[in-house]
Amino acid sequence: MKKSFGLLGEKLGHSFSPEIHKHLGGYDYLLYEIKPGDLDAFMKEKRFGGINVTIPYKQAVMPYCASLSDEARTIGSVNTIVKDKDGFLHGYNTDYYGFCVMLESADGAQGGINPKDKKALVLGDGGSAKTVRAALSGLGAREVITISRRGENHYGNIDRHYDAQIIVNTTPVGMYPDNGNCLISFDGFENLTGAADLIYNPMRTKFLLNAERKKIPCVNGLTMLAAQAEMASRLFLNEPERGGSVSLIEKIVSAVISKTRNIALIGMPGCGKSTVGKILAGEMNRPLADIDSLIEAAAGKSIPRIFKEDGEDFFRGLETQALGGETKKSGIVIAAGGGVVTRHENLDLLRQNSVILYLKRGLSGLVTEGRPLSGSVGIETLAKQRLHLYEAWSDFVIEEEADPDHTVKSILKIIE
Repeated sequence: MKKSFGLLGEKLGHSFSPEIHKHLGGYDYLLYEIKPGDLDAFMKEKRFGGINVTIPYKQAVMPYCASLSDEARTIGSVNTIVKDKDGFLHGYNTDYYGFCVMLESADGAQGGINPKDKKALVLGDGGSAKTVRAALSGLGAREVITISRRGENHYGNIDRHYDAQIIVNTTPVGMYPDNGNCLISFDGFENLTGAADLIYNPMRTKFLLNAERKKIPCVNGLTMLAAQAEMASRLFLNEPERGGSVSLIEKIVSAVISKTRNIALIGMPGCGKSTVGKILAGEMNRPLADIDSLIEAAAGKSIPRIFKEDGEDFFRGLETQALGGETKKSGIVIAAGGGVVTRHENLDLLRQNSVILYLKRGLSGLVTEGRPLSGSVGIETLAKQRLHLYEAWSDFVIEEEADPDHTVKSILKIIE
């Protein structure tokens, strides 16, 4: 009988684990979304060959295990369980390994984030925090301080630890669909050499966006997820050693990013974002979120009418609201309005999950009909106000061609 594996948790709609395990073995990988009151029955039925475990059950599953690995026993947290041929359950902690690989992969730091001889803060005190504290200590951190909502060190007196050099978020604050929330500000931390967030959806939480803004080397939890999954799959399949694990982890991360990252198009009004977006979405077999169309649908009237009856500020509020709803999603194409760059908060909304492409077209090639500001303010004036912002916000600049199909081909070549 073919063994099945999966992920146990309370809320799993955000999980990338099934996509990751597609690359790791020819087995079924299911999502076991179990309510706390049903956990006992689920663990006693054992209708799985092995499971990964996530919030909030990493400690709750331990009593069901006949044995624990040294890491799981020391940390007091289990994230991988394997059922043997006699039906006994054995608990492991592969998050420890995953977190170490995650730190090594951090952007903006040569050799990753190195905790050796550094003071580290761990936000949160759940099962994941136990693993992170153990890993930081194992990697030679000078001091590891837990920051929680209560206790000696909490968010209200975090200023006593402004000398910290590394901060790790292990809480779900900022995770989809709680996008945009963050427990701390980086103001006051003058010695930071690294920031890590175990969250991977969105790709850039508010925590990581704040770190990037201050040019602090940082990393999200996707590499940790892939690395712990790779190790878990070896346990599932009873393959203690597997050649090329690091390169396999890197390939998995790249594949997941490629599939889940949004493609956001920005540019002057009338440059063809909607047309290009529609073709691109078709080529990539992705949904299209045309922000202007969503605004019109929500308002029940056209954009020119919104400008005339309600004013630009009202329209910009609708734009940010629509953008916030769509940029939470993964794996879509977004055609943003021409004025999206006039509100700075929109940049964080776009950057949390998207690669941003600026469709650059000469002013003479822009369509002005049905675009209120292009007619009233003038294309040249808008260009002076916005062109530098499009450049600054974008990851890539696409020199747009008259034929939108050619533009789409250029985009596909770049993002691949």
